[in-house]
Amino acid sequence: MELLNLHRIVDVTAAEGPGLRCAVWTQGCSVRCPGCFNPQTWTTRGGTPMPWPDLVSHVLAIPGIEGVTLLGGEPFDQPEPLGHFASAVREAGLSVMTFTGHVLADLPPSELLDSTDLLVDGPFLADRPEPSRPWVGSVNQRFHFLTDRYDESIFTTPNRLELTIAPDGAIELNGFATTEVLEALLEGDHR
Repeated sequence: MELLNLHRIVDVTAAEGPGLRCAVWTQGCSVRCPGCFNPQTWTTRGGTPMPWPDLVSHVLAIPGIEGVTLLGGEPFDQPEPLGHFASAVREAGLSVMTFTGHVLADLPPSELLDSTDLLVDGPFLADRPEPSRPWVGSVNQRFHFLTDRYDESIFTTPNRLELTIAPDGAIELNGFATTEVLEALLEGDHR
């Protein structure tokens, strides 16, 4: 059984890809982009090990989502178990969006790549922020529509920032917010 090494799971989010999705952050990153949003995911230590079939069961039990987004860390550092996971959730009718700090041309063939509908590739470049496209942090990052599940119409989706307060008082943030969105939130406009 191949174990996944996971950092975090958000069962339902509108901030990590098209529609309502489950977001899965992996633990471990070989790319390590300077200025990364999630440097705590770089090390392979500290993650939560999980058999990939258990993650499939968890995700398929979430009502109302249209897909899964795989983020990091670096998902392609775990291509075998994530490939099995992605293939299983796609077979169940969910879409798969995967982020990678690698460039598509440099990725070796894998079940993970074959099971991804929408790939966002390229390292995060802190000195080249992306002001207009959703979900990406820098202008060099590219969207690859690997199946006909999505097309350029997704670019009309606004960036979102989500704040979750758990029953124990823990606060979690996910998503991406531009200066404009943050200012609107501070002024009370909760788009």
